[in-house]
Amino acid sequence: MALADILLTEGILPALRAQTKKQLLMELATCAAKITGIPEREIFEVVLQREKLGSTGVGGGIAIPHGKLKSLDRIVGVFARLETPVDFEALDDQPVDLVFMLLAPEGAGADHLKALSRIARLMRDQDLVTRLRASDSVPAIEACLNQEQASNAA
Repeated sequence: MALADILLTEGILPALRAQTKKQLLMELATCAAKITGIPEREIFEVVLQREKLGSTGVGGGIAIPHGKLKSLDRIVGVFARLETPVDFEALDDQPVDLVFMLLAPEGAGADHLKALSRIARLMRDQDLVTRLRASDSVPAIEACLNQEQASNAA
């Protein structure tokens, strides 16, 4: 599954403003609701429940919140670059400024884990992370992610 299949152009937020982790998750849920047609509250609750198990702030200013939804028919991603980092209760206690939310159907099993693994691997690439932080438009972020996807496929 290609990253472009998961992350649509309308799922990229290049300059998101949020003051708190909850506000950030709500903004991401609002964007995901527009893409999926699933109520934003339902998406927010699923992701928030997952966060209660332990923060998905993986360190280095990056978070990968995720969850599974019964009414979803495919894996969907939302990527946000924050204007100002927020406290995400990350593993390294550093504030987060790059967030890739991943939503999957309840029965996605291995596909969900593969997508999560691919995103985690991408976000460990320091060159990519630096380019993403310097990108302030949807086309620039898309270009970074697509270029990285192409070089990883080669």
